Amino acid sequence: MSNATPALLEPPPSSMKKNSPNDVEPSADDILREIEYTMGDSWLPLIYSQRILKLRTRSYEFPSLARNSAPEIQHTLLGIELKAGRKRMLCPDLATARYLAVFARAGCKAIAIPYDITKISHLADALESSWHRMLLVADNLTSNRNAVFVTRVRTMLIGKVRDAIATAGAGTRIPEFRQSTRQGLR
Repeated sequence: MSNATPALLEPPPSSMKKNSPNDVEPSADDILREIEYTMGDSWLPLIYSQRILKLRTRSYEFPSLARNSAPEIQHTLLGIELKAGRKRMLCPDLATARYLAVFARAGCKAIAIPYDITKISHLADALESSWHRMLLVADNLTSNRNAVFVTRVRTMLIGKVRDAIATAGAGTRIPEFRQSTRQGLR
């Protein structure tokens, strides 16, 4: 996967730090490029397009969620639920709830879920660490800027992730089942 990364990501501006008082602060777009470049193979849309969409998946559509509704995983008598805003989504297991929570945070409308449930836990780990690392890099690059600029960068970053995932697509509604079996080959 690392061979494809340099072709997909363009390097950030030559210097993100101010060397003298006359230097111009990097713009929000420059910081977004720096974040994407720094993330490399762990960039969330790259994980989605290269690791998740390559698998056999089914699509999942979120109910209409309120903006900035922080998802919570709740353990109830009925099982595990993902609560975002006033909506509750029943999940078959904790790994699926963690997987969906990352995309709910980003505000995605529809995503692909791997059909093989044994892969969801590993992908949820990768997605969660990518999400948190992305926000840490953003905070680090904007540490010396005002709160309005930091909020703008975060909003643009989450929007960029959401748009990239929407562009990659949500996969098919129902996974493809292969009809050929060993018995049919006799």
